[in-house]
Amino acid sequence: MGLRELKMERTRRLIADKAFELFIEQGFDRTTIEQIAAAAEVGPRTLYRYFPTKETLIVTFVEAHLFGAVDRLRAQPDDMPVDEALYALIDSVLTTTAFNGPRVLAAYELAERTPSVRAEFSGMWYRWCDEVAHEVLRRSEGQSGEMTARLAAAAVNVVIDISVRSWVESGGKTSMRGLINRALELLRSGEVPFPAPTAPA
Repeated sequence: MGLRELKMERTRRLIADKAFELFIEQGFDRTTIEQIAAAAEVGPRTLYRYFPTKETLIVTFVEAHLFGAVDRLRAQPDDMPVDEALYALIDSVLTTTAFNGPRVLAAYELAERTPSVRAEFSGMWYRWCDEVAHEVLRRSEGQSGEMTARLAAAAVNVVIDISVRSWVESGGKTSMRGLINRALELLRSGEVPFPAPTAPA
């Protein structure tokens, strides 16, 4: 990464940091782009070049780490069993949460209170599931079938989302790894009920 790129990345991080501070302090809706720009000591036009909307200030942080986890999935050896490769993806999310706990807490709390942020999250998760499913399909060389790959991606999505939500509700005090492993255990054990069609008469 060149000097110009490093400077741009520092500016991006500074803007995001200041935005989160203001969002937490005075609320998402009451924080203006002008206030964020002033706190980061950049002009509003500069801020818009990095983040087109206020929502992207929150979503970009989560998106970068979730899609970074997909990159870690792709980096696993092709001969690794798919279930182990998927756990490497989950482990990447665990690492991100451990290093960015306050930011993750703030992002989820803001999403809970802000419909526009929640909508952005929904679209992001949809794209993320597509990429995970595509990688599962590639690793199984098509043997799993598209529906199986999509179900695997959806299961990982649910495990991460439910575990992170539980962690947020605990104020970040519960072990994230414990929550993840418990969720996986429940799915594997068959304790989670699945819909079943009524038997024909």
